[in-house]
Order: sequence, then structure tokens, then C-alpha cells
Amino acid sequence: MSAQIGPPAAAIRAHEELFAYWSSLKAGAPLPTRDRLHPEGMKRLLPTVSLIEVLQGDGLDYRVRLAGTGLYHVYGREITGLTLGQVYNTAAADYWRHELGQVVHSGRPAVGVHNLAWRGASHLSTVWIRLPLSTRGQGVDLILGYDAVVGLGAVASGIRAA
Repeated sequence: MSAQIGPPAAAIRAHEELFAYWSSLKAGAPLPTRDRLHPEGMKRLLPTVSLIEVLQGDGLDYRVRLAGTGLYHVYGREITGLTLGQVYNTAAADYWRHELGQVVHSGRPAVGVHNLAWRGASHLSTVWIRLPLSTRGQGVDLILGYDAVVGLGAVASGIRAA
């Protein structure tokens, strides 16, 4: 796996950087709107940034609207355009439905760690952050994500200190 592998401290610094950028987009509103989000504001983080669309229906589901090129190595394929059920096994998809549902219902950011055992890489985990966005200025209908891969024996880092 050649995705961004590095120490957890570097992942946390990247999370802080993205959170600060996301917060700066609020402009006094409860949530930043999608139109305020620009790639140049998070250029260094783009390889493992994602935009996740909230799908309304019988229950909430999610589609990866955009996945950075570094995520290809994490998932072993292109995931842009896929729903959670198309990306993950059942247990991992349920985990993400729960975590993303918390972001949607609370309108608040969330962070966590998810092991990549479902991908056959139990020695690696993603340290993730998910940040709510709105396309219409109210209600969460998009989620900005960032994933840093960390694990045992990781010596090189694709994440650099700011």
C-alpha cells in the first residue's frame, strides 16, 4: 500500500489543518456551504480527501462523490461514484453508516480510527475526520472527509508537518 502512511501525530496535525480550514468557511453560519469549499484551501491534503453525498430515501445512505487519488491505494480501486455498500463489506458499511449518520443528525464534525482488516490489512488503520457541509445552507447533505493511513512498521509519511 503506497497511500499516505505515517505516524498518528502527523495525521492529527492534518486533521487540525482541515478543521481550521472548514471552520473558516462558516462565515457565521452553523455549517459551511459547498460553494465556499475550494481545493486550493486544502491543497496539501487533497490526495486523501473525499466528498460524501448524503442520499435521502427509506433510510440514509451515502455515495462517494469525490475520492482523492491517494484513496485508490487504500481501497484498491476507484471509489468515486460508489455507495458504501459497493465499497465495503457489510460490517464496515454499517460502521460508516453509523458514523456518517452521527455527522448528519448532529451537524457536527466527527473523528475516529477504523482498522483496515476488512481490506486484508489488519496492521493498518485510517485515522479519519468527517466534516458536515450543506449545498443549500441548511441541513447536512455533503460530508468532507480526510483519511490518513497509519500502521505498524510505517516509516515513510506522505503527510508533512505544516
